[in-house]
Amino acid sequence: MAKTKTGKPYVGIVGMGYVGLPLAREFCKGGAKVLGFDILTDRVKKLNQGISPIKHIPNSELREMLKTGRFRATANMAELSKPDAILICVPTPLTENREPDMQYIVGTCETISKYLRKGQLVVLESTTYPGTTREVMKPILEKSGLKVGKDFHLAFSPEREDPGNKKFRTATIPKVVGGYDKQSLKLAMEVYNCAIEKLVPVKSCEIAESAKILENTYRCINIAMVNELKQLFDRMGIDIWEVINAASTKPFGFHPFYPGPGLGGHCIPIDPFYLTWKSRQYGMTTRFIELAGEINTAMPHYVVHKVMEALNVRKKSLNGAKTLVLGLAYKKDIDDVRESPSLELIELLMEKGAKVDYNDPYIPATHKMREYNLKMKSVPLTAAKIKSYDVIVISTDHSCYDYKWIVKNAKLVVDSRNATAAVKTGRNKIVKA
Repeated sequence: MAKTKTGKPYVGIVGMGYVGLPLAREFCKGGAKVLGFDILTDRVKKLNQGISPIKHIPNSELREMLKTGRFRATANMAELSKPDAILICVPTPLTENREPDMQYIVGTCETISKYLRKGQLVVLESTTYPGTTREVMKPILEKSGLKVGKDFHLAFSPEREDPGNKKFRTATIPKVVGGYDKQSLKLAMEVYNCAIEKLVPVKSCEIAESAKILENTYRCINIAMVNELKQLFDRMGIDIWEVINAASTKPFGFHPFYPGPGLGGHCIPIDPFYLTWKSRQYGMTTRFIELAGEINTAMPHYVVHKVMEALNVRKKSLNGAKTLVLGLAYKKDIDDVRESPSLELIELLMEKGAKVDYNDPYIPATHKMREYNLKMKSVPLTAAKIKSYDVIVISTDHSCYDYKWIVKNAKLVVDSRNATAAVKTGRNKIVKA
């Protein structure tokens, strides 16, 4: 594989979102030259102006990447022939029937095949089902007339991004790498060694693909368990969060997972269902995964039911109730709304006749998404505004919220995140959901 004059690889990254841009940053820090590809021309323009689309990648860091000359963004896919390695970081959503939607991987590979040249390495980072790299990518890339293992190289290395995690960043999270063959693995290791502190080589693309699916399925099932127990313990008059805190004192054999209003993000609500789909090709039903999915997807409905109950106790109806949802992001302290349960929660409340607003300091307005187009703007959070609502629903527990102040001014608070645990006064206003 050819390298730049610095001895570092020239890396192309397709997709400048929550996975691709942090990866580009680490390669630049490692001394590599990076060409970022994105089909969104407005995003490309802003990137080249030093304006980051992601909260946890500050403009100052992006501008430093540009200043060094190591980074440039482009929407011109003809430039795919330039890098030594092409890393694919595109979405892998589900269809309406909860089956893998491979259009972004397929479309990207078809584009790459037009410009693929000898000696290049192509790596998929998008989470997918075992077999994708070999069964889907390889045939499309070989339409170029080049053969994998002979003319170009192929690997899979799953992203492990966790937006907002202050303990780990892209470079410090161990990276699993699986190659189509030994030479592909060797070259992929050389490329990632420039940006990642610890690499974990495995024997095949399929092992690497399966490892990422296992990680997210493990979390999905355990979160479903505590979500189910939350509902059971609520009926028994037991606080699930106190139970988890008590169980967490055991120094071995237990790892805490926490309930919430539903699953969000680009991984846990989606990735396990890639495996359930694949399992049917082998005549198996993944019952644990499917049951976990049922429980987790039902959680927004449970929260709405708790809101209805809480209002009913106060002789109010949800129909017509002024409702403020706190937090639109799928988890605290980030600006990412992908698959956020808050979106469904808002829609469900509206379907019941509630008059719904939201506040999120990280998301000033909603944008059109695959399944949602709420056309809403974040309302300001003032004492007078809070007092005007019949109920405040805490969906995302951002650290910047003053929960003591919120409870003081609210008529009723339905808390799905245990965000008000430390609030001592006004407990009679709080209902956990």
